[in-house]
Amino acid sequence: MTDIKLITDPAAVTPEWLTEVLRASGALTSGRVESVSHELFGAGMVGDNARFHLSYDGGEGPATVVGKFPTADEVSRGASVATRTYEVESRFYQELRHRVAIAAPTPHLALLDVEANDFVLIMDDLAPAVTGDQIDGCGLTESELAIDALADLHSSLWGDPTLADMPWLDRSSADGQAFYVQIITMLYEGFIERYADTLDPDVREAGDEVVRRITDYLEYRPEPLTVVHGDFRLDNLLFGGPYPVAAVDWQTVTRGPALTDVAYFMGTSPTPDVRAAHEEALVDRYVSAIAERGVTGYDRDQAWHDYRRFAFAGFLMAVGASMLVAPTERGNAMFMAMANRSGRMAIDHDTLSML
Repeated sequence: MTDIKLITDPAAVTPEWLTEVLRASGALTSGRVESVSHELFGAGMVGDNARFHLSYDGGEGPATVVGKFPTADEVSRGASVATRTYEVESRFYQELRHRVAIAAPTPHLALLDVEANDFVLIMDDLAPAVTGDQIDGCGLTESELAIDALADLHSSLWGDPTLADMPWLDRSSADGQAFYVQIITMLYEGFIERYADTLDPDVREAGDEVVRRITDYLEYRPEPLTVVHGDFRLDNLLFGGPYPVAAVDWQTVTRGPALTDVAYFMGTSPTPDVRAAHEEALVDRYVSAIAERGVTGYDRDQAWHDYRRFAFAGFLMAVGASMLVAPTERGNAMFMAMANRSGRMAIDHDTLSML
């Protein structure tokens, strides 16, 4: 239990506070932080990111750290309450980060006040890593790196029974599913109104049908379950720097079927031509990778079936997320890239026939 104060504004971070944080994490064993400056960065929609530059009076510590704080936007802040994103990400860094093999920031501090819906994360800085671009999409090399990272994540706790003992991680209860159905159904009309001119007509038609049958879509939940990122796409991946690829934004992490992540990434992030040309080889790559990491009993036929079955994952995320956060020009373009690519993938694989 820490007595470090929970600070929710990057401008309120002081050298004294960061000294306390870094000493508690073991990153600073002597001396103190003498000065600190910061700049905001990134395009987070339900949280604000800041990079802190530190200098020291004696001792040695990290030259920079990254902080994550609640958003100042009231619309997006309200969305974080409904979706519990602050709680989920904080719990991930408190309870699960050290148990999964995927490259991700190491936390120096993860504090949470559930009742006030406040949190703060102070993490290692992964610069000079570069964030992927959701709108532009990616090629085969980035896709292979992402698939390998998912194999690392999923194989770490594949079928682990202790995951069921974390209530914050499992949102598959009847009440949780009913809430999701209610949210998607409620938001879909506004989604169509806002994006009618940029949503592909056949994707719109398929989307109408999957939302009408959303309960059927959600009922498939094959075991064994594992830790699933839930929003594994280019804007949440950092390429280069300390790791070939690292995953951030763990606000949607859950316990679920592994191939939801694979289908979500493939439906939202590679350009459509790359996805169509290489998806079978990439699913094969994933199956081989998890087998090399010790997973047994999950063959290629099952993986390909699950990949097709979860093809609407990115489309449904675009529906919910776009209507729960404050709209921006880049955000609108990003959500349309996600919805159209993911919807096209579901059409290509006739996912509706599998419901």
